[in-house]
This record gives sequence, structure tokens and C-alpha cells, in this order.
Amino acid sequence: MYQKYKTAQKHFWHPMGPSAPVAQKDTLIICRGDGNYVYDADDNKLLDGFGGLWNVNVGHNRTEVKQAINRQMDELAYYQTFDGIAHPRVYDLADRLIGMFAQEDMSRVLFSSGGSDAVETALKMARQYWVAAGEPNRTRFLSLKNGYHGVHVGGTSVGGISAYHFNHGPMLSGCHLLDSPWLYRNPWDCRDPAALTNLCIRQLEEQIAFLGPQTIAAFIAEPVQGAGGVIVPTPDYWKRVREVCDRHGILLIADEVVTGFGRSGSLLGSRGWGVAPDILCLAKAISAGYIPLGATVFNRRVAETIEQARGFANVVMHGYTYSGHPTACAAALAVLDIVERENLPENAGCVGRELLHKLQSLSDQFELVGEVRGKGLMIALDLVSDKRTRQPVDPMSGISARIADLTRINGVLVRPVGPKIVISPPLTINVSEANMIAEALHTALSDYR
Repeated sequence: MYQKYKTAQKHFWHPMGPSAPVAQKDTLIICRGDGNYVYDADDNKLLDGFGGLWNVNVGHNRTEVKQAINRQMDELAYYQTFDGIAHPRVYDLADRLIGMFAQEDMSRVLFSSGGSDAVETALKMARQYWVAAGEPNRTRFLSLKNGYHGVHVGGTSVGGISAYHFNHGPMLSGCHLLDSPWLYRNPWDCRDPAALTNLCIRQLEEQIAFLGPQTIAAFIAEPVQGAGGVIVPTPDYWKRVREVCDRHGILLIADEVVTGFGRSGSLLGSRGWGVAPDILCLAKAISAGYIPLGATVFNRRVAETIEQARGFANVVMHGYTYSGHPTACAAALAVLDIVERENLPENAGCVGRELLHKLQSLSDQFELVGEVRGKGLMIALDLVSDKRTRQPVDPMSGISARIADLTRINGVLVRPVGPKIVISPPLTINVSEANMIAEALHTALSDYR
């Protein structure tokens, strides 16, 4: 049934990869999924150790989600939410989100089609907030090196991974990068968490003083940096950033596209650090990949300032054809039922700790593994050519891809990202399946040697 695709000519490009056909390796064709597993064109059963793309948090082929989608398709597959028009599911999902994030004092939602959209919405609306507040000169953004905020021009501009900048010309002006609170690699070679927090906060304060707080709209960051290498910040970093932002009146945007709805062990990654942002960017797990959906959520401060502004400053000149898509909203409501009923954030925390503990032994056993780090069910193996200097392997060497291929031979899918191996399975994973991931990686690293 699926064999024809193994030799089929490709008339599409893969995202984030080489376009030249000679540079492309054999294609892994995933044909079906069930629970925490997927099956390839040869019907090999593979534990999905990456959860699709950080997003299939409730697992594949969930009956409850499919039924919700079918019911909505029978009722109303699509309608728009422009021009004062709405439909029942957009009411239901907005109410659900505001209720889930009541402790963050969230008040309004603007829906979109995915994470990049959610970030772009946050950046634009942060600027609009300052227009509404009578401070239109606040247009700059602060963000972190190694951060990833999607692929639109705004999100790329505040992103801190240089490879995303090379091929696309000048980025958005007024975006300023700061060093991440990364214990394994930082410019100060600091290994003390409290001292590193102090250094990062001092750098933040100095940048604000240099630019002038009256020019800065917002600080945006991921509660745990994902694509940059699963960089877990120092424990008090987010609280200190919130204090600095409050002191200077700067909005705090949490990019929760990966961490939202439980992956880091808390319903929100920022909640896990004890911080309430002003704006949340959500996608991926909101609908668990069943139907594309994104959401940007604003707290009362932001919402009321915009809504009460005089003149054109209260007009939301932003939105997407699929903002609040009925079928996507129905899927999300079913997914969130599962997240809450099965307490997936707690499972991510518990199973994630077990998996991280098992994987951390790999850094003692293999010279190639410099560090294993993570929080909840987002974990990375940092591959190095020199353990003493922490020099990463050459991203173009193909080492991480080879390790991932060997892991797949052992029945587990993981993702090579530059000089790292990243693991982010569905949040429904159990301890036995976590052991499968650890054993498959151990075997792959042994075979690579």
C-alpha cells in the first residue's frame, strides 16, 4: 500500500534541510500512528521519541479527538471570525484557556494557525499596547541567544540561532540579543547557578540602561529553550527577569509554543518558574498536532489598555483566515480534556525525571556525550568532540543524524538537531517506554563507537 512512496519523486522541499536532491538522505515515510508509536512504510513499529515535532502530547490516533473532529465537521467545518462573526467552538475554547490561566490573570485570546503566527501576534500586539498606552516609542524587543521563536520575519528577528538569519537578508530592526542562562556553555565560563543568574541579569540591566527603557516594548523568551538545545535556565532566572521587566515597565512574553500544556512538567513552563507573563504564545500541544492551531493570550493589563484606548489604537488590525478555526478548536477542546483528565503535566514531570536520570549516565559512559540535560519530557544529549573544552561536534559532520539512525534501528525515533540529540515523546509515555528510549540510545552510542 505504501511501497510506491519509497521510490516516488519528491515535488516538495523538507523544512530546515538542504534542497539539493543529491544532499538528501533516504526518506523515512511515516504511514500511521497509534498511541505512543508510529509505523513506517515497511510497517516497522517505532516508539515516537519526538512526539511528532514536540506536539503530539496526547499520543496518536486518540478516539476522543477524532470523534470531536468528526462531530464538528458534520456541524460546521469552517467559518471565519472577522467582521463580528463567531461560532460556538471559538467561544468554548477561549473560555477554556482563560479559565486554565486564571492565576496568570489572562483575559483575551487571539487565535492563529500555529506557533510562528502566535509569536508574530505577540510582537505586533505588544507594540500596539504601547501605542494604546501613549508610549509609541517603545518598539524594541529583547530576547536570548539560542532562542527559537518561529520562522516569520518578526520571530526570526528575535530568535537567537544564527543559521535562521543567513539566507533571508536584513531582519527586523530594534531586536537585541542577550546571553542565555546556560550553565554548560556561557561567555563567563560560570558554573554556579546563582552567580550565572546575577551575570545575566546585570547584562540585561545594562542593555536596558543603554537602549533606554522608554524604547523597549517587551522581553520574549522560552521558559526552557527548545530548538536551541533544551537549555534549562537557572532556577531563579525567570523571577529575576520578571522583577526587572516590572521595574522598567517592559512587557514579558513567554513563548510557550513547546512548553505549554505540560511538556516541562507544569501546565505552563513559566508557571513552573513561579512567574506570570503578560503575554503567552501557544500552539503545538494545544491541539496535539491533530489540526493546526495557535493562540496568543493576553493578561488583563494588556487587554484593558488596548480596549480602552482612544481612536484607532483599540482596533485589532491583525488576524488570520483560520483564526479560531471551528474544527481546530473542537480538536483542542478534546485534547485539553485529555491533558487535564490524565494529568499529563504531572506524568511528564515524573516520567521525565526517570528518563533524565537514566540518560545522564550516558555522559559518564561515552566520550561523545558531553552533557545530558532537560526538564520534564524535553531532554537533549549534547554531543562533543572534546569533553574537557565542551567543544560541540561539527553540525555538518552528520554525527547526530547517524546516532538518530542507529536509535531508529533499535525501534525508537529521536531527533538530531545540529550537534544534539533531542527527545520529547508524547506526555502519555510510561516508565517502561522511557526505558526503551534510554536503552535504544545506549545501544546506538555503543554501535557508533
